Amino acid sequence: MKHFLIILASYFITHSLFAFQAQPTVSIIPKPVSVEYGEGYFELDRFTTIHLSEDNDEMQFLGEYLADLLYSATWMDHELSFEETRTDTNAAVFLILEEDHEVEHPEGYVLTVSEDEIRISAPETTGLFYGIQTLRQLFDPVIEHKLPSLAPNNQEWKLPVVTIKDYPRFQYRGMHLDVARHFFPVQFVKKYIDLLAMHKMNRFHWHLTEDQGWRIEIKKYPKLTEVGAWRDSTLIGRYGTGIYDNVRYGGFYTQDEVREVVAYAGKRNITVIPEIEMPGHSSAALAAYPQFGCFEKEYHVQPTWGIFEDIYCPKEETFEFLEDVLTEVMKLFPSTYIHIGGDEAPKKQWEESPIAQEVIKREGLKDEHELQSYFISRIEKFLNKHGRQIIGWDEILEGGLAPRATVMSWRGEKGGIEAAKMNHDVIMTPWGSNYYDHYQAEPESEPLAIGGFTTLKDVYFYEPIPEELSEEEAKYVLGAQGNVWTEYIHSGDKVEYMAYPRATALSEVLWTPVENKNWLEFHSRLQTHFERLDFLEVNYAPHYKR
Repeated sequence: MKHFLIILASYFITHSLFAFQAQPTVSIIPKPVSVEYGEGYFELDRFTTIHLSEDNDEMQFLGEYLADLLYSATWMDHELSFEETRTDTNAAVFLILEEDHEVEHPEGYVLTVSEDEIRISAPETTGLFYGIQTLRQLFDPVIEHKLPSLAPNNQEWKLPVVTIKDYPRFQYRGMHLDVARHFFPVQFVKKYIDLLAMHKMNRFHWHLTEDQGWRIEIKKYPKLTEVGAWRDSTLIGRYGTGIYDNVRYGGFYTQDEVREVVAYAGKRNITVIPEIEMPGHSSAALAAYPQFGCFEKEYHVQPTWGIFEDIYCPKEETFEFLEDVLTEVMKLFPSTYIHIGGDEAPKKQWEESPIAQEVIKREGLKDEHELQSYFISRIEKFLNKHGRQIIGWDEILEGGLAPRATVMSWRGEKGGIEAAKMNHDVIMTPWGSNYYDHYQAEPESEPLAIGGFTTLKDVYFYEPIPEELSEEEAKYVLGAQGNVWTEYIHSGDKVEYMAYPRATALSEVLWTPVENKNWLEFHSRLQTHFERLDFLEVNYAPHYKR
């Protein structure tokens, strides 16, 4: 009997493996909602035409974007056509907008591959763009070459016959980048955005101001970049070493460069959310304009990391300054959300400031925590008046939450749970699973990091909806975000090393239905994805590469 069971088990294992191997091999990340295979293959050739259902700038961009991708396979500029039907027998790709689409989600799409055509349909152009991202992953990773001469001569450009129906689980799917501790040029920021787009992320949180540097040009206040964008020195090694390089460091984005990045992201269906820190993390701004502090003292752009006592003074001149800054920011960023920070704001200077104490008395506030709430609420009213909304880190809950604020919960999930129960929108970004400046393998063998320990598996198994929330309360969790803080990240290569493949895992957390997720299967798909990242020259961490 024992031998019989062994033989029977071996049969089922062998049969299952055969059935699995008989299926076409595709490695789509994030995993779609539904994938159904047919029989046969579609073969791309240089005569393949791209058909667009409408003639407008958005569709034109999508057609050119797809043609650029396919160029790596065929060496040919594929013709764009605005005819919805073929006039010849050549293979064709169709991008079709349908008002009454079977997938009702505005970011959803259907991708159908038959033996003679590829058809991507969606209710909006966003869905078509995500369908293209899935299509590129149906092709061999070699298609990511920018120079087609690098592809092997015997490379076949075949796709399996398949129907994919897809749409995201969460509306907010984000990644953050701190450019204030260390500065990254526009070219790298665009590459970062391209990677987000490939992973179907739709928010780029751009952390632009800090104690260690002010990175955005403000015309009315030129000293913010003349002075605030530069520090005299930078800490070497881990926090507390007391060793500095004594090299002037800095940089900033001109307003033209900001517009360039925002437009580039927008075409890839990514909203750029700027962060202008207040009331704390303000050393660089106060170094440029000390009159907006509470005391007559010399402020400095900080050369080291940590939390500093420098804080904006809650006087009318300060609010005028910040409103001027935010007015220019709003002209550059169409995002509904403006992130105002609100985290790690020591109250010592407010406790000692006659001006701050007078505001507490005048407004009938209980303490300095309520003063911070007053400060944030004033900024919120100004932004609301201009049709914008604020996001703040979960410290904005202290002293009372501004009426329409969205909370970004980073100190665990407690702040997010509290905000959701108050019927406020929430974006989950808890440090334990969503901070990619943490170590991801044994620290002894890893590059210097801020601390913590967050593996790829930790990210993949993160669930943004806390069990403590009811079904109704859970609706306030808009999604989640991965954060890349750059105290110990000096280059674009290291940003990529820390972010990937952890951001890849997060993309599946935020897009894919929970019931479709499977760690072992994801790990298998990731092996092909690593090849794709290799061709894209992404310096990912190789710990999970076979």
